[in-house]
Amino acid sequence: MAEEPRRRLLDSVSGSPTFLGERTRFVGNLTTSGAFVLCGHVKGDGRIEGALNLAISGHWEGRVHAMQAVVAGQVTGDLVVDEKLEIGQTAVIRGSVKARSIAIAKGAKVDGDITVTSGAPITRFEERRKERTEPSP
Repeated sequence: MAEEPRRRLLDSVSGSPTFLGERTRFVGNLTTSGAFVLCGHVKGDGRIEGALNLAISGHWEGRVHAMQAVVAGQVTGDLVVDEKLEIGQTAVIRGSVKARSIAIAKGAKVDGDITVTSGAPITRFEERRKERTEPSP
């Protein structure tokens, strides 16, 4: 049986990501060679050699460069993505955005220039996943 295609980048990430929890604050420049999940706060520049998942509670202050990214939280600074960038409905980005392909959900806020390096149009979509307000049992 063929596997169903998945829209989200992180649905297909294998291995264990580096994880920064919701009540954690990191100050300084950060580099990681794999996937990175941010639920807390980073103040500094970042280089993610994998997929970045910035959760609703996550906030990054500084310049971020990632291979792929899904943003649901806040970025205050420039965001550069080598491949696909997905900006969720809860995202707030204050800075320039540059990626090979970009999908933006209805409700997302981007205050800065947006550049698609492939020349393809920006994909606009309506978020279908519900926000979790309570942990799963």
